[in-house]
Amino acid sequence: MPAGPNPSSCLPLNCSWDESRNATPANRDLDLPPLNYYSLPLLTFITAACTLLSVVGVAGNVMTILVVGKYRDMRTTTNLYLCSMAVSDLLIFLCMPLDLYRMWRYRPWRLGDALCKLFQFVSESSTYSTILSITALSVERYVAICFPLRAKALVTKRRVRALILLLWCVAVLSAGPVFVMVGEEEEYGDTRECKMTRYAVESGLMGAMVWLSSVFFFMPVFCLTVLYSLIGRRLWRRHRETNISSCVAHRDKCNRQTVKMLVVVVLAFVLCWLPFHVCRYLQFRSLDAPSPLLSALSEHCSLLSVVLFYLSAAINPILYNTMSWKYRGAAARLFGLAGQQLPRTRTASALKAVADGWMESSVSF
Repeated sequence: MPAGPNPSSCLPLNCSWDESRNATPANRDLDLPPLNYYSLPLLTFITAACTLLSVVGVAGNVMTILVVGKYRDMRTTTNLYLCSMAVSDLLIFLCMPLDLYRMWRYRPWRLGDALCKLFQFVSESSTYSTILSITALSVERYVAICFPLRAKALVTKRRVRALILLLWCVAVLSAGPVFVMVGEEEEYGDTRECKMTRYAVESGLMGAMVWLSSVFFFMPVFCLTVLYSLIGRRLWRRHRETNISSCVAHRDKCNRQTVKMLVVVVLAFVLCWLPFHVCRYLQFRSLDAPSPLLSALSEHCSLLSVVLFYLSAAINPILYNTMSWKYRGAAARLFGLAGQQLPRTRTASALKAVADGWMESSVSF
């Protein structure tokens, strides 16, 4: 999740906080750090942007779940992964009000230690689940496209559901240290804040989690780059062949459309999440070697990462609707704007392939 302001590193404007530790009770309130780190117009803009993203994101992800759950022809193995990602995104938006509350008034934290830990744990585990789902989905696409006969036996809905459950378990366990890393901490006398605990910083747990989150991001990005390069090479070679059947040609056309959409989803994910990891690294470095420049970069990067964090949770349904005629058709059916029949442009061979279940793991949105 986006890291909140770091009390140990401040903008140059607010770097006189240490004086408050020696302040007398009479003037202590005047010398305390400000209730928020950013100007009112900036906070208003961030809140408005995040609120708009939450409206779009919640509506889009709920529609994705309903579309996959209601229509049998949409319950492909690929769409099961996308449905899991939609659940992760909804959980992220569920935590957004508390994130914004902490930005507007980070002290005093009045919602209790349990909620401080819980909302950041839910956000972190949902993030890990999204990353793992994207990676598993890409592996499944690679097997289905490059080894279609083997994929027919290996990739089944039951196995995919079991794998998704396993991925969620891994995500929850990986986010478990958050319960130790964050919590209510007493600052400046009786003021309590929801922040990184002293134990996490002093024990090195924070550094370990920074590296863990980096591994969860950069390793999947490397794997996705390799997988989609191999998929693209395979589809390009088959596209140049002239002696393939019409059924195989149609399947490859569907695969190309699916891969294009997934590549865009992955690129959006990378672009939205890269500033977050840069921000987390800068905050970690600012603890080891505090400097005004590093602190300023960290704080402004944090603002950008907050907006992009929620953009990443809202953008996927928009991409599905933009790039997939099948998703648009199912969404139209959901709202009663289209009939229940398949589009007339589908060929007879394609309809037979769907009826035989051969394309079950190959066609998604």
